[in-house]
Amino acid sequence: MAESHHILVVEDDDDINRLLCSVIRSNGHVPQPAYSGTEAELYLGQREWSMVLLDLMLPGKRGEALLEEIGERYGYPVIVISAKGEQQSKIAALKAGADDYMTKPFDIEEVAARMDSVLRRHRRWPQTQADGPALLRHKDLTVDPEAKTVFAGDVQLTLTAREYDILALLLSSPKKLFAKANLFESVWGEEYFGGGENVVNVHMSNLRNKLAKANPAEEYIETIWGMGYRLKS
Repeated sequence: MAESHHILVVEDDDDINRLLCSVIRSNGHVPQPAYSGTEAELYLGQREWSMVLLDLMLPGKRGEALLEEIGERYGYPVIVISAKGEQQSKIAALKAGADDYMTKPFDIEEVAARMDSVLRRHRRWPQTQADGPALLRHKDLTVDPEAKTVFAGDVQLTLTAREYDILALLLSSPKKLFAKANLFESVWGEEYFGGGENVVNVHMSNLRNKLAKANPAEEYIETIWGMGYRLKS
């Protein structure tokens, strides 16, 4: 039997919220509707969420502010579903921690497929070694693939699902140079496309900023210009 996930749906339009909840139920998961950013904020701390579907234009707390809070405090995977189709809005959401971005109107089957893709990535690392995955270490970094925790020394980092996957992938092959296309196809599980470079750049920048904040004296990832990324020795 497929694993069931609890998914928070933050959308103020009643018809769209019900439609998204219906898609979630039809895929064997449990939806929780929220109709404002303020209501969603109350739900966030009540349980562990496998995913958040988030509109940006919300009453109460705005979706952009909620997205930043999720990234800073919880690290839940987030798919933004918004009428804002401008490239600037998409990039801003990715920088704030969104794992994916869809514009309205959307296709129901595409929503389901993207949800499955994000959920698959989020649980990828614990499933790779069923007998108890070994800790991944580099300098003072410690990644626990089973608990999905990341520490820089004694400081625990709050990472999004994709930030975690990028870091765990780098630590799993500490001497390997990862091209951006390689990173994208490994972490996103999709064929590399024209916009893939920007997507990788945004998430890598977010990850490096969080690492720098945890330990400003250390540099963990280096850029090999024109080639890609690898762990810094």
